[in-house]
Amino acid sequence: MKNILIINGHPDVESYNYALANAYSTGAKTSSASVNQINIAQLSFNPNLAHGYRQRTELEPDLQDAIEKIKKADHLVWVFPMWWYSVPAIMKGFIDRTFLPGITYQPIAGKPFPKKLLKGKTARLIITADSPKWYNTLYMKNPVLNQFKKGTLQFCGVGKVKVTHIAIIKNSTEVFRKNWLSKIETLGKQLK
Repeated sequence: MKNILIINGHPDVESYNYALANAYSTGAKTSSASVNQINIAQLSFNPNLAHGYRQRTELEPDLQDAIEKIKKADHLVWVFPMWWYSVPAIMKGFIDRTFLPGITYQPIAGKPFPKKLLKGKTARLIITADSPKWYNTLYMKNPVLNQFKKGTLQFCGVGKVKVTHIAIIKNSTEVFRKNWLSKIETLGKQLK
């Protein structure tokens, strides 16, 4: 049985991102997969990596639970808005506090790159934005994908990382939003 973990990085429970995460979950639950969901904003943790990597900050129970879910997952589905061509602050804090040496990667003395501890996993990024995909790609050069897809997930061993870019959200119609919810539910059914 495939283990799916949906991680919602939007801080607002009334956001469209919550509807998207729930749509994926609804679709995935029609399969034989095990489905878990983390809504980062509902966790209790300090998002500040207070000592950097010099000293491990004690992990709060919610982060310990999240790390176990990440380790057990076969497929990670990240749902988040692109703000200032990056991820929301609460999501960045979650990554800083959970993607740690010995947990998602292991530094190797004398080597520039670590041992990747998340090998064998795949991911889907569902990103909402207020700028069109072409602008993000051609003009901005995909900073969130370079940072998060390549610099975090693939750095730690997550293999195939597929991206769904949903834009423009600002002033979008009800039809636009319903169509995307349907598409995301279908991705969930397909476990993609």
